[in-house]
Amino acid sequence: MQVLVRDNNVDQALRVLKKKMQREGIFREMKQRKAYEKPSVRKAREKAEAVRRARKQARKTAIREGLIAAPKPKPRVGAPRRPAMPSAAPAPIGTGTGNA
Repeated sequence: MQVLVRDNNVDQALRVLKKKMQREGIFREMKQRKAYEKPSVRKAREKAEAVRRARKQARKTAIREGLIAAPKPKPRVGAPRRPAMPSAAPAPIGTGTGNA
């Protein structure tokens, strides 16, 4: 795995490296290798992961084909919400266009 450091910006390169490692599953593998895993437990875990992947793929295919509805998007944490735009702007007070 290779990451280029631009303009001596090591912090940004480190963030990119961590993101790549996360995507590749290196952190998960390191955590699993910390302790010994019995072969029977390993087989059960790998089988469960395969079932999870197959179900996810089937769900995505069903959504794409329109057989089931797509899940609602989760609200983003930390993102400020924009206030709702009013449908009609209220008239300024004292213009003489309202009821007298």
